[in-house]
Amino acid sequence: MSDKKDIKDEDLKNSQVKEEMAAKKANKSEDKAEDKKDLKSSKTKKKGRTKKKSKEEILKEELIEAKEKIAEINDKYLRLYSEFDNFRKRTMKEKAELFKTAGEDVIVSIISIVDDFERALKATDTSEENKAHREGIELIYNRFKKILEQKNVKEIEAVGKEFDTDLHEALTKIPAPTEDMKGKVIDVIEKGYSMNDKIIRYAKVVVGD
Repeated sequence: MSDKKDIKDEDLKNSQVKEEMAAKKANKSEDKAEDKKDLKSSKTKKKGRTKKKSKEEILKEELIEAKEKIAEINDKYLRLYSEFDNFRKRTMKEKAELFKTAGEDVIVSIISIVDDFERALKATDTSEENKAHREGIELIYNRFKKILEQKNVKEIEAVGKEFDTDLHEALTKIPAPTEDMKGKVIDVIEKGYSMNDKIIRYAKVVVGD
């Protein structure tokens, strides 16, 4: 009887041990499954973070490239605008200069005619017989002079002035009649003229030496 009881107790113990072992295995399996789940979740999160970071970097690179392109386009625009503005100013200046000196050749031709009239007036005496003839010459002469004035053509002052290569052309030198006339214009052989402050004909002069 005692032996049977011992066997039963032994079986009961073995059964409890088996149950405990089975429970431990089940717990270990659950722990492993949980660990795998956590590990998988952690990897997924890391992978998601990596993708997000990579996308941000791409966007940043694209933004930098866009800014560089904008800066390049802006620089090209400023250069083109500057070149166009310089061209516009240069063209306007050239037009203004052309307008100022328009018909310069014609004016120079008129000046030559004025020279002829001045010589004719010097050669014509002031007698009563030549009065009408002289008045006719003076009338035409004054008409030409008025045209020159309207075109802003001015005679260059020369006699008694310091010789200036920007205004005068020395044809010859003669001994100065006085000390203070040395280096100055003593006589004018041909008058000089300017048009809108531009020399269109230099005064041909005699300079004191």
